[in-house]
Amino acid sequence: EVQFAESGGGLVQTGGSLRLSCTASGFTFDNYDIGWFRQAPGKEREGVACIATSDGSIYYADSVKGRFTISSDGAKNRVKLQMNALKPEDTAVYYCAADKEGYGCTYGRYSGQGTQVTVSS
Repeated sequence: EVQFAESGGGLVQTGGSLRLSCTASGFTFDNYDIGWFRQAPGKEREGVACIATSDGSIYYADSVKGRFTISSDGAKNRVKLQMNALKPEDTAVYYCAADKEGYGCTYGRYSGQGTQVTVSS
């Protein structure tokens, strides 16, 4: 069974930082693209940052480029998201997610229950 254990969410002021961490079980990163998605109230879920398993290339949504950094440790099945210079519009539930190789940040069909990130103005 594929499972994700996410941690690191919370409440932070504008300009602050948070680091999200996710440990996956039930599969290995070798054949999956892994990353982070988020869903804000009233909005669709969107891919924030993902790592392609094929070549390690990284995708960032335009809204987070230069502020967020994704990293992974395949040996530990762990992926992290360092979020700096947070803005109120970053407020959302953040999900650790994976998808089959090649799908990147498109769907994130296998995901955890999410962790809440709230950025106060």
